[in-house]
Amino acid sequence: MSSVHFGVTLPQIKRPWADTRAAALEYEQLGFESLWLNDHLYGVPGPHVPILEAWTTLSAVGAVTERAQLGTLVTPIGFRNPALLAKMAATLDNITNGRLILGLGTGWFEMEFSGYGFAFPRLGARLEQLDEAATLIKHLWTDPQATFQGAHFTVDSVFCEPKPVRKPHPPILIGGGGEKVLLRIVAQHADIWNNLAVNQGDLAHKIAKLREHCAAIDRDPATLTVSQQCMVVIGENEADAKANVEKAGRVYGGHLGPGIAGTPEQCIDKIRELAALGCTLFIIEFFGRDPREPARLFAERVMPAFREGAGG
Repeated sequence: MSSVHFGVTLPQIKRPWADTRAAALEYEQLGFESLWLNDHLYGVPGPHVPILEAWTTLSAVGAVTERAQLGTLVTPIGFRNPALLAKMAATLDNITNGRLILGLGTGWFEMEFSGYGFAFPRLGARLEQLDEAATLIKHLWTDPQATFQGAHFTVDSVFCEPKPVRKPHPPILIGGGGEKVLLRIVAQHADIWNNLAVNQGDLAHKIAKLREHCAAIDRDPATLTVSQQCMVVIGENEADAKANVEKAGRVYGGHLGPGIAGTPEQCIDKIRELAALGCTLFIIEFFGRDPREPARLFAERVMPAFREGAGG
């Protein structure tokens, strides 16, 4: 079994920057290997919910951390011109000495697109935009000058300097579950595929579909990292875990998804099940008023089982 890596989402919705900063510093100290922000302009589920803008915040996190990789889960192509996004990403990769992961997706929350005046075309067109954008971004990161003519995006002999630090370029993560088109785009362009939390129960099936797309273009699926977005609800013991799971159920209702829940030992077992399917990166949202508390328990009691030589 390949090594398992743990990332964690930072507090961002209805939280001040001070909370985000404190969590980033502690998560890095606890040994989480990557830190993630969602790229929404409205706090889900509604426009009135405060949320920190992802790229501004990620730049600030990059300036105060030292080791953890930094990513967006995920940036909708329709929010920013992809040439500008490539420039932003290259700059942040330089600021952080090669720690950026660029997470891309189509976007789904139509209200925030229309509210900010962005076009929200049909899904098929948004998938075409994603395909073009991934191609264009890699050209900007690697070519001395990039020229690209697509149906949605065009650049002419454009410079993107300085280039990213990480070679050949920062990893591209693409998130989503569409089996016919989205996973084909993943196979073509991505270094990491992220399975949505709501699709955790379908992970094995979607990995099989992704491998079919890789085979169709003669790509070794071992060159593509599989990640799982997940909610972790953890407790010190059976009683504590049960109380936390019940509380999470009241807060999220039927929207919690399968997640990873229970005692540390139960969480270890579930992670091993998912890792056996081929998932080697877990991007975690911890449930709790202060998410640093369950993160500490997870780092102390779960993560050691997956360190090199631990048999995880």
